[in-house]
Amino acid sequence: MTPSPVAHATTHFATLESLRGKVGEHLATSDWITVDQERIDLFARATGDHQWIHVDPERAAAGPFGTTIAHGFLTLSLVPEFAQSAMVVDDVRMSVNYGLNRVRFTGPVPSGSRLRGHLRLKAFEPIDGGAQLITEVTIEREGVDKPVCVAETVARRFT
Repeated sequence: MTPSPVAHATTHFATLESLRGKVGEHLATSDWITVDQERIDLFARATGDHQWIHVDPERAAAGPFGTTIAHGFLTLSLVPEFAQSAMVVDDVRMSVNYGLNRVRFTGPVPSGSRLRGHLRLKAFEPIDGGAQLITEVTIEREGVDKPVCVAETVARRFT
């Protein structure tokens, strides 16, 4: 994955139904998001996870990564922001998270990292009023070949 120096354009799909033929394909790539210490600290406060590797820069400097790292669940929590910046389906009036099938945290996210998500549609299942989509989101850290997280999300989108 080679980072792009410029912002990408949001991918537009006219209809939810048009995604049916995209199963197995890359749908979109999100904007970059910077994960700075402020975001990490806010996440720690929100979740009560104050482990030193996340919130103590002085102690973390002597730790295995040389700096603080983002919580894995913070990285995962960015998936909606990635999806929102990556793609729009014009006739969808509402989307709800339905769950996750699989999540792996495959690399650290040091404070100050820039991340972006790559979305690939794995399944499209019609439901009453819309469709259930299973999307693989591969989260890339700028300058690193190996992804930091791979998650299979399940969302229900309604038209």
